[in-house]
Amino acid sequence: QVQLVESGGGLVQAGGSLRLSCAASGNIAHTNRMGWYRQAPGKTREMVATITSGGSTNYADSVKGRFTISTDNTKNTLSLQMNSLNPEDTAVYYCSARWWGNSFDYWGQGTQVTVSS
Repeated sequence: QVQLVESGGGLVQAGGSLRLSCAASGNIAHTNRMGWYRQAPGKTREMVATITSGGSTNYADSVKGRFTISTDNTKNTLSLQMNSLNPEDTAVYYCSARWWGNSFDYWGQGTQVTVSS
């Protein structure tokens, strides 16, 4: 069965950086799209960044210029580099992926990111 496992979350001060990783049991080279989503307490889940099989990326306006999404096919991982973090970035971050031939997305269990002021 396909599994996605996030890592790299933690506590960081405002202005600091974190790098999140998502390890996949399935081959990410065969995905249509992968992405990072986040959900803060009392808020709905929102898209943070996505990347397609062709390398096209999209970012939420709130993270443009600060976050970078990327894939590493040799390591079979998806990453999110987060710089200049602020308390508004505090949330549980989830990795998602859709493989060719599927009509649904797979999701990881999430990793907590907490930014203190």
